[in-house]
Amino acid sequence: MAGHLAAMGFPVNLWNRTATRVEHIKLRGAIELEGVITGEGRVELATADIKEAVEGVDVIMVAIPAMGHREVAIALTDVVRDGQTIVLNPGRTGGALEVRAIFQKKGVTADVTIAEAQTFLYTSRHVEPSSVHVFDIKNEVALAALPAYKTPEVLKRLRIAYPQFIPGNNVLQTGLDNIGAIFHPGVMILNAGRIESTHGDFEYYLEGITPSVAAILEAMDKERVAVAAALGIHAHTAREWLYLTYDSPGRDLYQAVQSTPGYKGITAPAHLNHRYILEDVPMSLVPIASIGEMLGVPVPTIRSVIHLASIIHGRDFWKEGRTVDRLGIKGMSVKEIRLLAVGGEP
Repeated sequence: MAGHLAAMGFPVNLWNRTATRVEHIKLRGAIELEGVITGEGRVELATADIKEAVEGVDVIMVAIPAMGHREVAIALTDVVRDGQTIVLNPGRTGGALEVRAIFQKKGVTADVTIAEAQTFLYTSRHVEPSSVHVFDIKNEVALAALPAYKTPEVLKRLRIAYPQFIPGNNVLQTGLDNIGAIFHPGVMILNAGRIESTHGDFEYYLEGITPSVAAILEAMDKERVAVAAALGIHAHTAREWLYLTYDSPGRDLYQAVQSTPGYKGITAPAHLNHRYILEDVPMSLVPIASIGEMLGVPVPTIRSVIHLASIIHGRDFWKEGRTVDRLGIKGMSVKEIRLLAVGGEP
């Protein structure tokens, strides 16, 4: 994202929590792009100092795994100023709600707009310290602000660089249209033996999602869509999302995945200690299940994947994850949750 924005001519400051991660970019001054985007993006600044990075900027694009959102939100509390927009790329499920809850708890008074994208715009992989391979750019990605009435204002700022961003109804929709919740942890858990024995030497989507795996993913997907429906949200199924995002046809999820050219060449992670579990279980599956259980929606398949992931890693992802308590919506009615998403207050 930093490289592409800079290559398009926008002034970009790049920040990372770890100084060594930006050291090469700082020395080189640029990020090399290959794949469907080629060229070089020269950044204005590469730093591990968040205050330096956000000073004087209008838009703060947070493009990190969602388990880092809490830490970044806390770091931003002392440095944000009036008029800035924070965009989570993506929010996974409940990202904007969690950041809002943290800002409230920390007493942030700056007039800052929080928004989240439904998924990451790019299908890409980090190649070397200062280079990236971009496999594809999605046709469209829904984006919503919290509160929802600020979404047009955020889109006006972003679409000068990213016309792919389209309005989402609200952060409930973007969060529950989180397809990574389906394609990441489930595929990892169901291919655990293969990943450990081959160190990821297979195509993650095209080989990892067999007809049987796809059937389990579709069961998870039905539960996600049902939780959304309980909140009055029409969520796209994973199969519908593939068609809208990549023009991928198919009578079922397996066929749709196999007809997605953007997935060709994407290999599986080499180990299970990966964000597809460490991020997507606590930050995607846990909030979906937690909201579902609060609203009386059965989520047995999603619960099973959370449980299996916790066994594999020897951790309680339910306790670590975005439960309704951490999202600041515990005990709220559907009406109150929707009022919060649309108007900013229940």
